[in-house]
Amino acid sequence: MKYRNLGRTGLKVSALSMGTFTFGGEGMFSAAGSHGVDEARRLVGLCLDAGINVFDTSNMYSTGRSEEILAEALGSRRQDVLISSKARMRIGSGPNDEGVSRYHLIRECERSLKRLKTDVIDIYYMHEWDGLTPLQEMLHALDTLVTAGKIRYIGCSNYAGWQLMKALGTSDSHGYQRFVTQQIHYTLEAREAEYELLPISVDQGLGVLVWSPLAGGLLTGAHRRGQPTPPGSRQAKGWTEPPIRDVERLWRIVDELVAIADARGVTAAQVALAWLLDRPAITSLVVGGLTEAHFRDNIAAVELELTPEEKRRLDDVSAIPSIYPYWHQFNFARDRFSDADWVLQRNYVTRNAGLSAG
Repeated sequence: MKYRNLGRTGLKVSALSMGTFTFGGEGMFSAAGSHGVDEARRLVGLCLDAGINVFDTSNMYSTGRSEEILAEALGSRRQDVLISSKARMRIGSGPNDEGVSRYHLIRECERSLKRLKTDVIDIYYMHEWDGLTPLQEMLHALDTLVTAGKIRYIGCSNYAGWQLMKALGTSDSHGYQRFVTQQIHYTLEAREAEYELLPISVDQGLGVLVWSPLAGGLLTGAHRRGQPTPPGSRQAKGWTEPPIRDVERLWRIVDELVAIADARGVTAAQVALAWLLDRPAITSLVVGGLTEAHFRDNIAAVELELTPEEKRRLDDVSAIPSIYPYWHQFNFARDRFSDADWVLQRNYVTRNAGLSAG
């Protein structure tokens, strides 16, 4: 296993993290998986043996059951690893059973600690934006939890660029704990994070963890153009994330993944993960799976290095458009771009050259 610093912190995290989305299988989560304690213990053991040191969960995964199962599966080895959990989503019918109010965050952190059978959560994510709670209230509550020794690092998930920068600015101006990481959706099929979220991460020194790096299994090669949806997949059970807005583009990406994988004697999933691990600011990919074979296949991706030509082919087939103001900046400001600017703009060095703008 390879390890990377989490942003500008001194914390070392494995290039792959284990997601526990499938633990419990209650409610809507049954479409993704329904691992019980025994199955979870085997999968956790496999990941531990491979050197994975981050285990990701949430208070809302199977309404807390995922946290309970993770605690049982880790057992005495909890002290050897990092646990990340989250709060914000609705977890009950009451008016304060969602959001990032001080009331909700402190209550949910304490509940998660009990379910996880631990004294501290290593990375605590705000699972989603809450536009109704002042950022000062949220960040002061997180500051309180860090000071109390109940969480070590804080992060956010699924924020827009302006929301993330507003949160960081609020922390800086009030002296609160700062987000050190964000957990986002980013794949060959979904590259929108390159517009704002990845440049912000480079500029502000945030680590990036990626959830569903194989697009819910769509980039594994199991889903192919013109073929029936694989039985047993989450899509066959009605799961609709991530949304695919251009199905033909998806199949072009899958075709290229499979072609490269076949030529290299690896799997399409490994190629997709290797591409992600090479992207700017990426710290770790949160991988899941229904079987030990899925995890072994994903773990092997850490050692796969794509050639410049293979990267170019994948970049080209998955390219996203240069939208305003980025095409204008490319034409008139690229001689003064920072490293953060080039996270996106390097995609267009050959595509935009020679274009003019008004």
